[in-house]
Amino acid sequence: MELWFTVTRVATLVNLVVLGGLSYVWLRNYLRLRATFALGLLVFGGLLLVQNGFATYIYLVDPSTSRWYAGIPERYNIAIMVLTVLQTSALAALVRITLE
Repeated sequence: MELWFTVTRVATLVNLVVLGGLSYVWLRNYLRLRATFALGLLVFGGLLLVQNGFATYIYLVDPSTSRWYAGIPERYNIAIMVLTVLQTSALAALVRITLE
């Protein structure tokens, strides 16, 4: 059961790093182009940064909630892990598109 929670924590940290990089690129694009689409991507990235930052706090920093998450039934840890890994996959697609 600890494996699924560990995968979730690692994927959340990866999401933070990827979102930081994407948001930097989108900010540069917005400042250069002043396009509303770039601003929309920047807002999107910022909101996901907040969400993943809060999740990181819950999973790693706050001792009571991290123990609680580690102790919930395995099917819930698997569900949370699947959602987090899906988000990581979606961000990987955005990285590929952004770099082209």
